[in-house]
Amino acid sequence: MSFFELGSAKKAEIEDRYDIVIIGGGPGGITASIYAVQAGLKPLIIEKAIDGGQMNNTQAVENWTGFTSVGGMELSEKMAEHARAFDVPFFYGEVVDVELEGPEKAVILDNGRRVASRVIIVATGSNPRSLGVEGEEAFKGRGISYCATCDGHFFTDKHIAVIGGGNSALDESIYLSKMIRKITIVQNLPKLTADKLLQDKLNATGKVEYIFSSVVESIEGDTQVRAIKIRNQETGETTKLPIEGMFVFIGLLPNSGFLKGKLPLNRFGYIQTDGNMETEVKGVYAIGDVREKEVRQIVTAAADGAIAVYHAARTYFDG
Repeated sequence: MSFFELGSAKKAEIEDRYDIVIIGGGPGGITASIYAVQAGLKPLIIEKAIDGGQMNNTQAVENWTGFTSVGGMELSEKMAEHARAFDVPFFYGEVVDVELEGPEKAVILDNGRRVASRVIIVATGSNPRSLGVEGEEAFKGRGISYCATCDGHFFTDKHIAVIGGGNSALDESIYLSKMIRKITIVQNLPKLTADKLLQDKLNATGKVEYIFSSVVESIEGDTQVRAIKIRNQETGETTKLPIEGMFVFIGLLPNSGFLKGKLPLNRFGYIQTDGNMETEVKGVYAIGDVREKEVRQIVTAAADGAIAVYHAARTYFDG
């Protein structure tokens, strides 16, 4: 579904009650909806942005079985098409509150609508983490970006800094290297933490240099970002790096704020569940990147969705 179609989809009629309400239309939520239909249940997906979630920001997915390489947007579209082939309804809006007490649960939408269900699956994912340094807020959208796929073309033939040294930082840098003149990666650790395959691919572009054991202290510019102030954590020395843009890939923050005080969250805001993806509130599950877990991948989010529905169908709907 294109962005242009979202307006009409958001206005589509939805019912007052479903068997399972899934908050989030990423790989976990979409998979859960398909398994729900196969179990004879009636699911609803509520998505506040676009099908696929953060998967849309990945230039190439190379670890989804059956595809040696597939674009994140393409895979998102294929997953959503799969769900729609099973007549899964999608509603485009935001859940602002939940009612979790008692056997019947409910979500409250941003338009005031209340939708009840026996089971709720939280699949809200996460958002990019900010640096939290001076100048960041002022230059968001004016040289600072958190999405290479969205904004890379604005920086064609420019010198940019990429903050971060993990898989997401290098994956996005590989994509950016197709249009960027030079990439300086600033990593707070003495080495990269990304997979060696990604490191080799990025180094092969011949467009990258590294600054290790360093953090960004501030961002400077006029109408656009012009430089960043970097501090070496080992020596304490500060330097100024002239740049024409900056991309930040230092991790994610779980989208769980609306559940604070209603579900168990760890100190980072991730939802705590058991092995069946169920929280301590019976009938409420959490899957994918919003859940406390070690591995956050498309395949593990999809697996979470399947496990949650398998357990819910046999616990709350049998007989």
